[in-house]
Amino acid sequence: MLDKKWKELISGSDIRGVAIDGIEGEMVNLTEDIVQAISCCFGLWLAEKKGKDASELKVSIGMDSRISGPKLKTAAIQGLCRLGCTVYDFGIASTPSMFMSTVLDGYKYDGAIMVTASHLPFNRNGLKFFTSEGGLEKADIADILKKAQQGQYEKFHSEGKVIRQDFISVYSQGLVDKIRQEVNNMDNDEKPLKSFKIIVDAGNGAGGFFAEKVLLPLGANIEGSQYIQPDGYFPNHIPNPEDEDAVESIKQAVLENQADLGIIFDADVDRAGVVFSDGREVNRNRLIALMSAIVLEDYPGSTVVTDSITSTGLKKFIEDKLGGKHHRFKRGYRNVINEALRLNSEGEECHLAIETSGHGALKENYFLDDGAYLVTKILIKMAKLKMQDGKGIESLIDGLEEPIESDEFRMKILQKDHKRYGNRVISELEQYVARCDGWDVLPDNYEGIRVSCDKDNGDGWFLLRLSLHDPILPLNIESDSSGGIKIIVSKLYEFLSGFEQLDITSLKEYL
Repeated sequence: MLDKKWKELISGSDIRGVAIDGIEGEMVNLTEDIVQAISCCFGLWLAEKKGKDASELKVSIGMDSRISGPKLKTAAIQGLCRLGCTVYDFGIASTPSMFMSTVLDGYKYDGAIMVTASHLPFNRNGLKFFTSEGGLEKADIADILKKAQQGQYEKFHSEGKVIRQDFISVYSQGLVDKIRQEVNNMDNDEKPLKSFKIIVDAGNGAGGFFAEKVLLPLGANIEGSQYIQPDGYFPNHIPNPEDEDAVESIKQAVLENQADLGIIFDADVDRAGVVFSDGREVNRNRLIALMSAIVLEDYPGSTVVTDSITSTGLKKFIEDKLGGKHHRFKRGYRNVINEALRLNSEGEECHLAIETSGHGALKENYFLDDGAYLVTKILIKMAKLKMQDGKGIESLIDGLEEPIESDEFRMKILQKDHKRYGNRVISELEQYVARCDGWDVLPDNYEGIRVSCDKDNGDGWFLLRLSLHDPILPLNIESDSSGGIKIIVSKLYEFLSGFEQLDITSLKEYL
């Protein structure tokens, strides 16, 4: 059983913690000693899995731009070297590129570590682990931490070897080659994007390479690209394709520079969003619709797996317009990816697993959530549309019905056993809905409760579920009528007021 010190570092299938001081009330719990212990125990876990002596292992390591990255990367390298491993230091890299180092010919390392905390504030950091089978699962992380808690690393004091390697250039060249091959299968133009102005906003994370190592060699005009230099303080905006300030920043850059497309990445480039030339942001439901249109053209009738908070309009778009099948599942990118893997194993063809947060994974790319690969697919389609039909990429989501109103409310559970309390709220809500005119619980829902509301009672839907990691009940609501959300919130407020250990201040303030 993990004690609190180690257990609090688990965040889904990642390690995350506070790495440096700087925010009041947040104590450092991801120290260099802890990272060294964890990486050493990853090596022990990897040796067991591969059936090798630890000294035979080859492990790659990279980091995003955050300021605690260098010291934690050094600590992780030291942990692996204690076992005698050969460590390949990639410097600043993207999370997807770390996985690719385990599968690409000429590399195929036994494992990989990425030092990142995605879009979290500058004082946070973490570790992601990969083998050629993909990212580690939560149970694997718990096993590694158990070894660390038991002090198994303490008996190893070997000296491994460290080799510096520019792998991001290798990874980038793979994307360049893919675009050239798929766009120019007739005339072999080395610069198939030469007629496009494309702006990249990396938010000072690790994604700046995409402008200089992918777009420039393909001939794109990248004038106006912003925040592509790494800066771990993230001084301009959070590197997050969902963040309102970040999205507004890239929108303005696209409009001011009259660009054909804007691209925005999170800090470690496993997520992405885009902006059309007219300034329309393409994230969440729009991004899923765009990728579904691209994938379903190649694989007609196949299934698209998404998380649970996707809209009714998106489902209609995928099924009625594109002819695919929409399968909603649980929140969490690993949940969505694993569900796609399960469906394929049972004979249901699925080529796209994508979450509204921007995590998108394709079967053709190892079901790896890779923001740069997602954008690569969009660029290929954009170039082909212009060459073949003279159309813009935005034409692919014509007909997508979008709600008039959309909002999310996050209600904190004050009860110590927050999961039990939250499940009680959800269970009793189902009974309440059964008594409400115009509300119906929707079937085939894999988490929480999703309710359809008729035109007189909100004209939309809502989903109440437990947060994956926090003592919170998120409430997502969409309505096709102005004022519809207020109708839904009013009825829910009446019901939720009966739960004293649930903070519904956000609902009260909305009303």
